[in-house]
Amino acid sequence: MPHRARSIAAAALAAFAVLPATATVASPEIDRLVEALALDEVVAVMREEGLAYGADLGAELFPDGATGWGAEVARIYDAQAMRDALAGGLERGLVRDEIEPLLAFFEDGPGARFARLEASARRAMLAPGVEDEALQMAATAMHDETERFALVDGFVAANDLIETNVAGALNANLAFSQGLLDGGAFGGAVSEAEILGDVWAQEPQIRRDTTEWLYAFLFLAYGPAPADDLEAYTAFSKRPAGRALNRALFDAYDAMLTDISRQLGLSAARLMAGQEI
Repeated sequence: MPHRARSIAAAALAAFAVLPATATVASPEIDRLVEALALDEVVAVMREEGLAYGADLGAELFPDGATGWGAEVARIYDAQAMRDALAGGLERGLVRDEIEPLLAFFEDGPGARFARLEASARRAMLAPGVEDEALQMAATAMHDETERFALVDGFVAANDLIETNVAGALNANLAFSQGLLDGGAFGGAVSEAEILGDVWAQEPQIRRDTTEWLYAFLFLAYGPAPADDLEAYTAFSKRPAGRALNRALFDAYDAMLTDISRQLGLSAARLMAGQEI
């Protein structure tokens, strides 16, 4: 079951794996960083997206309805648990000497504005029609090769946002299918290798959807930002602290969404089998 790829720009996506932590970052500093990155707002929107996705998923899996599915989706998309998972990922993925430049950039520097713009744009895209308008705006800018498109394109490239978002979506899809498999939904008729092949076959469509959505989101989010600030954000993303943040956040988001997807698969399998959840 494909999971619609979503993005939160550099403040939430990009890079590959967690850096080895050589010194533990104090929790108050992590709380400050969570606040500076507007992660509480982002998590609130992600939960709304998740509830809507869960409703669509339930309608597809259980066309005749399934008692308990809505409550299970609400339990799985727990805002506090999601927030804690992201904060924990930051604490594990960052070392002490990286925290100061991150707080300086996202509390008082250009990053402070971008974090709020990203959170606001993500919420705006929940409203009917906004995403379609943003998709058209980005497509026009790409076709016309505008200066703003060049800036956004440079930001995407600096943070490797396409590849990391595609990888995250594939991991989430695989986790959902494995949850179904482990929960007995296929009755032994489907192997893990077949599931892997099916998920990998989704890669081209996921890449197209991810690319379109990502540029639409960034054009909507960064539309009010001065060009100089966007250039500064891109430059910061290339610095050691920026790269470390991206790595830590990608690892945290990937782990969180993979776990959510697996839980959805397991719960769906139990409902299919008529079990209590």
